[in-house]
Amino acid sequence: MSSAHSSSPLWLVTNEPAVNELVSYLDTMRHRIEASPDQTHVFEFSRTRLVEVRNAFARMIRHGEEQLHKVCELLCDTFLDSTYTLQSVVIGEVETTRERFTLVKSISPGDLYSQTDLDMGTRQLRRLRYHDGGAWSRASLVANVVEYQPAGMNEWGIHKVISRIKAEEQIWNKVVDSIFGFDTLVNADKQLRHLGGFVKDVFGVKAVVGDPDAVRALHAALLQLQWASGVLEKHGVPLLDRTSRLEFIEIKDYMADAGRKETGWEAIKSVFRWWDSTIEVQVQPLWNYHQEREYLTRESHAGFKERRETLRNQVAGAIPLFGFYRDLLRWLFLSPAEPAPAFESVEIVVRD
Repeated sequence: MSSAHSSSPLWLVTNEPAVNELVSYLDTMRHRIEASPDQTHVFEFSRTRLVEVRNAFARMIRHGEEQLHKVCELLCDTFLDSTYTLQSVVIGEVETTRERFTLVKSISPGDLYSQTDLDMGTRQLRRLRYHDGGAWSRASLVANVVEYQPAGMNEWGIHKVISRIKAEEQIWNKVVDSIFGFDTLVNADKQLRHLGGFVKDVFGVKAVVGDPDAVRALHAALLQLQWASGVLEKHGVPLLDRTSRLEFIEIKDYMADAGRKETGWEAIKSVFRWWDSTIEVQVQPLWNYHQEREYLTRESHAGFKERRETLRNQVAGAIPLFGFYRDLLRWLFLSPAEPAPAFESVEIVVRD
C-alpha cells in the first residue's frame, strides 16, 4: 500500500502517513478495477497495519480537535470584548418517530480536552430515553457543536463562535466522494476549485454576527489577523510562523449575487491552515444562522446530509463500485468485526 502522499483526499487534514497511504492504495485499486473490470483484483490488507491505521485516524481526530479548540480560544480572545461561556449543543433524533430535538449543556474548558466533541454528544444521548407515545426509544446523533457564548456585546457584533467536527462516517463518506469525484458525477452547481478533490472540512468554526456588513468586516479582519507571542503563550500555543496567523487557501463568498445559493444559505466560507491543521471557517449573519438551525431541527426535514445520502445511493445504483467503496470504508473503520463486503471481480485478503 504505497502511493504519493498528496494523492490522498485527506492529506490536507492529517499528517498520519498510514491513513494517507491506505486511502491512496484504495484510489489506485479503484483505477485498476475501472481499467480492467473483467479481471480479478485482490485487495490485500494486513490486520496489524489496519489496527495502526485506525489508531492513526483516531490520533488525527484528537489532534485536529485540540487545535480547533485552541484557535477558537484565540479568536474569542481577539474579537470578544468580554468573558464567554461554553456550551455543548446536541441535536438528536428519536429513532422510532424521527422527531428532532436539541439538548444544551454547559461545559468547562477542561471538558474540551478530556473527551472528543462527538463523545460528549453521544454520551448525553445515551443517558436518556424518549417516549414516542407507545414505547421508550433511543435517540441517534444528528449533529453536535461547541458554542462559545460571549457575556456581552462586542464591536464586531459577534453573537457566538461555534466549533464542530464531522462524524467519523461522514468523513469516510467524503473520502469516497473525493476518490470518485462525486460532485462532478452529480453535476453539482458549484464551481470546483483546485482543492475540490480533497476533504478539507473535517474541522470547522463559525462566527455568527449581526448583519451582512458585519460578516464582511469580520472576514476582512481574519485575513489580516496576527497574534503576538504573549497571546499565543497565554493559550499554550508555540510561537511559529504557522501559528501567529491564519493562512487562507480558499475563499467562497455565498453572499455575493453571483455566488448566492438557491437554498438561501448565506455566509463567507473559507478554508485556512493553522499550525498543522486545515480548518473551515464560516462567517454568517444571525438571521440566516437561525434559519439554518430551524431547518436542521425541523421534525420532518430531510436535511443536507439526508439529501446527499440519497444522491450517494443513486450514484451507487448507477456505479456499483462507488457503493462497494462506501461499504469497504465502513467495514474497515466502523465495523471491522463484521464480514468483509463483496463485489464482483474483487477479492479481499486480510493477513495477520
